[in-house]
Parts: sequence; structure tokens; C-alpha cells
Amino acid sequence: MNKAFTRESDGDEHDALPEHLQLPHSTKNYMTPGGWNRMRVELHDLVTKERPALTQMINWAAGNGDRSENGDYIYGKKRLREIDRRIRFLTKRMENAEVVDPAMREATDQVFFSATVTVLRGNGEEQTVSIVGVDELDLDRGHISWISPLARTLLKAREGETVVLRGPAGAEEIEILEVRYCDLG
Repeated sequence: MNKAFTRESDGDEHDALPEHLQLPHSTKNYMTPGGWNRMRVELHDLVTKERPALTQMINWAAGNGDRSENGDYIYGKKRLREIDRRIRFLTKRMENAEVVDPAMREATDQVFFSATVTVLRGNGEEQTVSIVGVDELDLDRGHISWISPLARTLLKAREGETVVLRGPAGAEEIEILEVRYCDLG
């Protein structure tokens, strides 16, 4: 086939996402209000600040002559593609988002999305995790994705129950000490 009739990937939806960002097939993109707001702010900054400044720099670089050896122009075009790819990604994720506010949930001792759960691990260590969307993963803050093995094990269990996490290292019993729903900011 003539190359004129083929479409080269420009790196949009066909790019393979890292495994921790992939949603299970035909599921909603659950997010907390804080995560959705952080995405909205990033998208706004990309569209209103970074992209316009970069296009201005590319136009300036293009006016400097030979584009094939112009580092500013080449780098600028590459960075522009990266920004456009991120804008498409954020837009799609936000369009498909189902925002779940933990502060609006009825009081319950059962673990659902957006719960903050304190558990006693099999090694005797206490751990507190908050179950958040795949785009909000932040292990330093104890935020785990709702599709992670630990979160899937905890979902629908109740305070006081013991669940079994099955992993490569074997089975681990985990006792649920506390379930609460609070603002995750």
C-alpha cells in the first residue's frame, strides 16, 4: 500500500499505558474529588499556559532559518507532541470519570471505593491505606488504586473481619481494624 494512505501513529490512544494506569475492560474510571480537581488543574495549565508558550517559542525558532538543524525547533515540536498527547489523555480520563466523594457516603463499616482503611498485616504491622482511582495512585500518601490486589481484597469486607490476600509470596491474613470515609484532598 502506498505510504500516503497509511496513518502513522501520533501516539494517542494506541500508546500502551503502564499497567498501573490501565482500567479493567468496561469499568468506570472512579476518582475522588481531589484527584479529579488535580487533573482539571493540570489540563487547564497545559492548555492555557504551557502549550501557548511553547507554540510561540516554536514559531520564533522556525523563523531562524534551517529547521533541520535547529535544536529549539526540533525540541519544541517533540515537546508539543508530548503536551498534546497528555491533553488528550487527561480529557478522555476526565470525560469518563465517575467522581465519588467519600464525605457524601453514608456511615458504614464496609470497605468501598474512597475508604480509608487501617489494617493489621500478617507481619504484625499496622498500615493505613486509602482506596482511590488509578490516576490518583500515591504510595507515599498511602493512596492505593482500587484495582490493586490489596484494594480488591479489602473491597466489600467489614471492620473487624479478616481477609486473605493471595500473592506471589503466598497467602497473607489481613485484619481490618478501622474503616472511615474522609476527605482525601
